[in-house]
Amino acid sequence: MKLIVGMLVKNEADRYLSRVIENINLFADELVVLDDQSTDHSMDLINSLSLIPTTIHTNYYGHFSNEIVLRKNLYAKIVERKPAWFMVVDADEVYSGARREVLDQLMVQSEVDVWGFRLYDLWDEQNYRADAFWKAHEYYTPMLVRNIENFQPTWRETPQHCGRLPQNVGSLRNSGTDLMKIKHLGWVRVEDRLRKYERYMAYDPEGKYGWLEQYKSILDPCPNLVRWID
Repeated sequence: MKLIVGMLVKNEADRYLSRVIENINLFADELVVLDDQSTDHSMDLINSLSLIPTTIHTNYYGHFSNEIVLRKNLYAKIVERKPAWFMVVDADEVYSGARREVLDQLMVQSEVDVWGFRLYDLWDEQNYRADAFWKAHEYYTPMLVRNIENFQPTWRETPQHCGRLPQNVGSLRNSGTDLMKIKHLGWVRVEDRLRKYERYMAYDPEGKYGWLEQYKSILDPCPNLVRWID
């Protein structure tokens, strides 16, 4: 049962890309990468570390400020490979508990089409943030999707915060599992938090596509942190 992981990458070599690729090696059959004009050695790193068949597609026009274009393109590249199941993994996410036997257990059944995992926004390497603005870990985020023939995707058509998957995967048979948890590392470094804050304020200063109060909370000097437990 073929499981393809898709990943959008732009200049991730000096962040968490090595850890992400090593993690994907544990459970995926193939990796499909959409490179949005990286100028560092991200692609070389992927090629050197990936232990599974890997296909890299490169955009000739940067679309990072218009995320929906990238997400649609990556989705199309994944489904054209005809996987049985697929996931879209961001380049700053590591899946705790990820082993092939776990994924096989989730994929072999016939009652669920979309599995959701809890996503934890780590604020340092040992702690995740938990407050009114940061509570993705309280819910199951759709991640592992059965590739259904003739499924017609519909998207949240926004340039930011459009979602990694078509929004109508919610109409499929969904369930959640704690067999795997997502460690989102993108907020761990102070400089990354500042960069994301500046990007959100530049691209969405009124909170039109996201949540303005959450953007502002990124700079909170004393957020509520909870110890991460595998």
